[in-house]
Amino acid sequence: MGQQSLSKDLSEEALAPCHFFFGEEVFLAYEFLEKVKKILVSSDNEAFNLEKLSREDHSWAEVIDLARTVPFLFSSKRILVVELTRKRDETLNSTEKSILKEYFSSPASQTVLVIILHGKVNRKTPVVRFFSSLPSSSVCMEELKVLRGRALISWIEERFQAEGKTITFAGQRRLVDIIGNDLGRLSSEITKINTYLDDKNSVEVDDINEVSGWFKSFTEWEMLDSLESSDYEQCLRVLANLFSEGTRPEYILGLFARFFRDIFMAKVWLVEKGRERKEIFKELKPQIQEKFGSFYTTKFRQFFSLVDGLSRPDLKRLLEELEKIDLKFKTSDLSLQTLLERFLFEYTRLTIDKGRVT
Repeated sequence: MGQQSLSKDLSEEALAPCHFFFGEEVFLAYEFLEKVKKILVSSDNEAFNLEKLSREDHSWAEVIDLARTVPFLFSSKRILVVELTRKRDETLNSTEKSILKEYFSSPASQTVLVIILHGKVNRKTPVVRFFSSLPSSSVCMEELKVLRGRALISWIEERFQAEGKTITFAGQRRLVDIIGNDLGRLSSEITKINTYLDDKNSVEVDDINEVSGWFKSFTEWEMLDSLESSDYEQCLRVLANLFSEGTRPEYILGLFARFFRDIFMAKVWLVEKGRERKEIFKELKPQIQEKFGSFYTTKFRQFFSLVDGLSRPDLKRLLEELEKIDLKFKTSDLSLQTLLERFLFEYTRLTIDKGRVT
């Protein structure tokens, strides 16, 4: 793996006219893009443009024409991201080679071209070999290998350090045991861990065991969080992600049903059983513990805001509507995603109109 683009000391001055990434672990390329965006913003370059192109929809001639175009509002930097995923993108004809050679002999100073070639490719792949032949002052080549062993542990350490935390070696190993070495999934899990352990600076193996593995995915955790905060736009986005991940429709519907049943049970236990709120919360949300500090306080408040705000008729109506959605999904061609999107609109309108989310 190359180090120029992926180093922690990346600066605006160090950006090449083109950064070409190829290999299986493309998450590193997207991580590089996030670093570049932060650099440009911190350089008071807030008007920079980032555009994503696909070779499936744009020819190399169109990509280069766009690269030469002066950015909108004359912002000092434009980032053009070109995704190469299909087999036909691995070769270049003579015309394409000529266009690219001419451009990189004198590249546009205001444009950073980021090319990402997905999959099991190496330096002998035709398109990789061609870009490697271009001037190194214009094109920075980066091979994105799957991280293993010490390289993977170092990446995990850096992610926690970026959040002001450290993680023990045992915690690192346990995290890899649970998640594997997929950097996208690890990144999402680390975000979840840092959120839950907001007030704790050192992450240990017991923390990993407590925080990780409760939900099928980070997206599932996000869905419950969005429902608790009654954030309609966020609910829609996370719901779309659940379906795009290939989560079974029945599982998603069950997730919704369990969420509202927990609220209903908490209401019953408060009114009829006289149970304490902390006792109820511990039983229904065992993964969220008081030692999590401000995170515990926030989730406790959100949960009981819904328990106190939603009446029994409200909850009964919401649960009955989920039953109807289940029936419609099983007996018609209606999309469960569409049905749940309508449900979310009614639910969030109910909570917000009555001022029940605080």
